[in-house]
Amino acid sequence: MTTWKCKEGGEQTMKKQKASTLEARKQLRMLPGHLVVGLWCLFTIGMLAWIVAASLSTSPEIMRGEALKFATGFHFENYINAWTANNISVFFVNSLLYASCTMVGSLAISAPAAYVLGRYVFKGNKLVRNGFITAMSLPQIMIILPLFSLATQASLTGSKFVLIFIYIGMQVPYTTTFLISFFSSLSSVYEEAAAIDGCPPMKTFWKIMLPLAQPGIVTVGIFNFMNIWNEYFLSLIFASSEKNMSVGPGLKSVLTAMQYTGDWGGLFAAVVIVFLPTLVLFLCLSKTIISGITAGGVKG
Repeated sequence: MTTWKCKEGGEQTMKKQKASTLEARKQLRMLPGHLVVGLWCLFTIGMLAWIVAASLSTSPEIMRGEALKFATGFHFENYINAWTANNISVFFVNSLLYASCTMVGSLAISAPAAYVLGRYVFKGNKLVRNGFITAMSLPQIMIILPLFSLATQASLTGSKFVLIFIYIGMQVPYTTTFLISFFSSLSSVYEEAAAIDGCPPMKTFWKIMLPLAQPGIVTVGIFNFMNIWNEYFLSLIFASSEKNMSVGPGLKSVLTAMQYTGDWGGLFAAVVIVFLPTLVLFLCLSKTIISGITAGGVKG
């Protein structure tokens, strides 16, 4: 008996040693990738730190390369000047309006469509799916002129409404495609139980399936918000005045004005103000984003 226990203990020790050896080899193979990612993270953090430091410095300190020294202290008035004098407040509110309306509007259209396409089999299902994928593959430059022509004929140019409408239309294919895979991964047990209780299909969707798809909806909603917040080209074309511009073209106009004012501290403060919402949103909801992305690949 003692000999048998010794043999069993020896086998377990050998298995643990093999497992640790395999894990060490795996980590060693991944070391180059970790180094590249680590260097990239350090570079990104360094650039962000310099931008924040520059936003709290004066223009002469920035030009001399002394932004990180804070020789004259912290200049928080740069943020006040950027918010008021450089019209960042107008661009910020416009982008918030565009991103929020697009996020809500695209989800209101795409969620029911994705549920039907992901859960029901009917003629034309595959055709509609392929249509959404094709729409995602079209470059913006190909549809700008037709859209601008239609907006001009309808006398909608120079209004916020036309940008919101275009943004929603451009986000619907991506949002629907993302949610189709997510709704397809949900178990059919919930629908069967609801059908037994006499719940109609639409009520099943709103009361049962939509709450179950919350991680995917939150994830794609965040992606849509960040995409529209960082959008530049469409806002530049369709926003005919500064009162309708989003933060992308707005920052470009502020940069152009820097040639005459030289307020570089205010420019970097504007960059920080514009960058901060998406950073906070991602940091606060990063776990939800990761869980939403991975959940769509697991069949229920």
